[in-house]
Amino acid sequence: MLSLGLAALVILIWPATALAAASDPLLGTSGNYAVLAAATITNTGPSWITGQLALSPGTSVTGFPPGTVGHEDIANGASLQARTDATAAYNRAAGEPGCTTAGVELGSTTLGPGLYCNGTMAISAGLTLTLNGGGIYIFQIASTLITGASSRVLLINGAQPCDIFWQVGSSATIGASTTFVGTILANTSITMITAATLNGRALAGLIAGSGALTLDTNRIIQPGGCPGGFTTYYPPPAFVPPPLGNVLPATLGVPSELRGGLPWLLLLGVGAGLGATALGVSARRRRRSA
Repeated sequence: MLSLGLAALVILIWPATALAAASDPLLGTSGNYAVLAAATITNTGPSWITGQLALSPGTSVTGFPPGTVGHEDIANGASLQARTDATAAYNRAAGEPGCTTAGVELGSTTLGPGLYCNGTMAISAGLTLTLNGGGIYIFQIASTLITGASSRVLLINGAQPCDIFWQVGSSATIGASTTFVGTILANTSITMITAATLNGRALAGLIAGSGALTLDTNRIIQPGGCPGGFTTYYPPPAFVPPPLGNVLPATLGVPSELRGGLPWLLLLGVGAGLGATALGVSARRRRRSA
């Protein structure tokens, strides 16, 4: 019992030490937006975006309606500041030192909080990337991020949408019916294929200054602040009514995987406590028998 208790305590301490591997890239005012681009934002179909929209220096936003989105800042001071802040966050994420090299294929893998890098990253069709544990995740991708149809990012054991960042050196393509999570900071463009959902932010055209955001019947929810204090707190976005013909979920909120997942850390903590209690009882019995 003592050995089990000590092992549990070590495991409880270990995630806290691993959190130092990545730091908040500091989104600034860009954290107040669900979608942002430099050149154009184009939507097809009943996309449903709970959050605000920013475009700068471009002025072309099309497809709302039939899509719905929150407040729009187009080629004004607020959108310019948001893009400036997003670019600074992109540079901080790209410059974070000490990354762990990840494979091109992220599907069928489980990763803890930390900093991961590769020239390209992908989640193949139908596969799942599991992010396990509370803390900051930064993915440094020199070129492209591509997900296949019906792939997903799964959060367990305290991983949260607002603590996940994808720094993409060129373009990101989120495949049809993909369930994706985190803030995408793309140098050039972001394309979301039909029925892809994003619990996070799509921020495009940050360095190149000519990037486009292309949507097609997507669901995007801008994350607010989340437990743990790992990243800057943002108020939850105002609710946006669904568009006519919407077929996507009303909320991407806390993933069902988090609500239904087995709380391993809590169980280990309880195990450690029971081990310590058993040790104390055994010691008292030995003293009495002596």
